[in-house]
Amino acid sequence: MNNFIAGCFKTQNKNKATEYQYFLPTLLNRAYDLNNAKLLTVLEQATKTLGELNTYGELIPDIDFFIKMHIFSESVASSRIEGTQTNMQEALLPEADIKLEVRDDWGEVHNYVKAMNDAIDNLKSIPISLRLLKTTHQQLLSGVRGQNKQPGALRVSQNWIGGASINSAHFIPPHHQHLNVLLSDWEDFWHNNHRIPILIKLALCHYQFETIHPFLDGNGRIGRLFITLQLIEAQFLSVPILYLSKFFEKNRSAYYQALDRVRQSNDINQWLIFFLEGIVETAKQSKDTLKNILILKKDYETRIIGLGRRAKIAKITLDFLYTDPVINVGQVQNLSGLGYAASNNLVKDLVGLQILKEITGQSRNRLFVMGGYLSLFERE
Repeated sequence: MNNFIAGCFKTQNKNKATEYQYFLPTLLNRAYDLNNAKLLTVLEQATKTLGELNTYGELIPDIDFFIKMHIFSESVASSRIEGTQTNMQEALLPEADIKLEVRDDWGEVHNYVKAMNDAIDNLKSIPISLRLLKTTHQQLLSGVRGQNKQPGALRVSQNWIGGASINSAHFIPPHHQHLNVLLSDWEDFWHNNHRIPILIKLALCHYQFETIHPFLDGNGRIGRLFITLQLIEAQFLSVPILYLSKFFEKNRSAYYQALDRVRQSNDINQWLIFFLEGIVETAKQSKDTLKNILILKKDYETRIIGLGRRAKIAKITLDFLYTDPVINVGQVQNLSGLGYAASNNLVKDLVGLQILKEITGQSRNRLFVMGGYLSLFERE
């Protein structure tokens, strides 16, 4: 990778009044020589920790209960990188309980969740491809900010990153005339049979996609979303339990600087090492979260034993809460088949056992959160 050439700058509109330079990345689909000792060491560590996480996830009973929360956690973190302010608890509230000034943020998070779920389902019949990118991007931007920026369609105009105008832009991606060739190359590279480790391929694909910036909006979110999809397709993950957005959010400046450094000085090794270190850190955190979930689950199931005959209904409620940790009495009533008064009493019992906590401070239309469980995802 020491001979990696990221690309070159091209001049567009050779008229002094409108002239600008965009970056045209070199095509990816070729052979690479991995000869950096530090890179190979981190690659080995990343492959090992990711394998351990995947194996651990496969051994957890009823892991589907917890996957939705992993996806919500990813959607909140990825959206925050783009400037939204919604936190995990707000993201899990019903739309009616969201303040008007942050409802757009809430909508973007929920679109991300739906886009991720649909993409995972679509992956069963559609491979990683431009087609899947467009379909997922359309879902991501539909009905929220960015809905007027051609959801699901490649841009047909120049975009830029940073700056009030193209003249003050921090980075100008390739002109739209190059998009079809670049994205076809991106797709071919992912599916080629060259002897390139999958995690190196994945890191190169993410760098290249963010450099191409093929859509008018949502490029960061869709690029991060596809990291998980590619890990699933490559069979490095059997269930979607690893997401890098929290690592990128925590190291936001380093994330953008690492991408910039490739374009500016061809230093791809530092980007690959940064990306792989993110895999290592995130895989360890995700495994710890799963371990803590199992400890908490066992503790909660021990607490409800004292409820006697109602313990069975409490267990059904707990199973629901692992998927949706914010609940109201009406939902408990639907789950349990009990009357309203009995459901209300069950909620009181769960509050008394310090499993649930009321979060509205109201006497009516109250909402309760399983805070201990939610906190496991907030502190990842």
